[in-house]
Amino acid sequence: MSDTKLKIVVWNEGVHEARNEPATIGEMYPEGIHGAIAAGLRGFDPDSEITTATLADPEHGLSEEVLAQTDVLLWWGHIAHEEVADEVVERVQRHVLGGMGLVVLHSGHFAKIFTRLLGTTCSLKWRNEGERELVWTVKPSHPIAAGVESPIVIPQQEMYGELFDIPEPDDLIFISSFAGGEVFRSGVTFSRGKGRIFYFSPGDQEYPVYHQPQIQKVIANGVRWVAQPGVFREAPEVSNPSRDWFA
Repeated sequence: MSDTKLKIVVWNEGVHEARNEPATIGEMYPEGIHGAIAAGLRGFDPDSEITTATLADPEHGLSEEVLAQTDVLLWWGHIAHEEVADEVVERVQRHVLGGMGLVVLHSGHFAKIFTRLLGTTCSLKWRNEGERELVWTVKPSHPIAAGVESPIVIPQQEMYGELFDIPEPDDLIFISSFAGGEVFRSGVTFSRGKGRIFYFSPGDQEYPVYHQPQIQKVIANGVRWVAQPGVFREAPEVSNPSRDWFA
């Protein structure tokens, strides 16, 4: 990992944990899904400042002051997308356009911030029968794939399948295959404004996927890739010069 010390926020709606749904979630993720993701990141990047936030926090834990100091925001959501306040979404979008990194995980594909930034429905096929998933690296030269096994074997996981309604990604790094025969673009990148976005699909509330070291490694690599700590936090500016601008 780089010597750069990042400020990272792991956001999780926290609704499954609050409802104890499924009943095994407390056993699998005693500190919540966000806690497990944060712990995995600390294992790969112990010097960075890693904090967590949830939907129930004031301003969802994503105030202007927090975001202004955040190099990378990770987003996990599932059943409470519509409960995320629009003003918070607009705030996050502004910071991403200004250069903050964004890592969107699993069912965060339907998060307001993701659909807004990508401009499509981000819908997909799904089936939750605890099938085996194989995560194949298809762009090994990309920094997010550095040191990652191919395939990563996930014994049980929710199936996500094509068509995945997203724009053409900047990079297609991972594709997944499932026991039922489906395939899925499970690791893709985008750029919006000055910001970098990485979407990675493995990780469901019903399975302990975020405890797998290779999944943790992919997420840690993704965080490092989307981070741009030296970028001045301001969205690209467009001006209308006079016709003699080149004189």
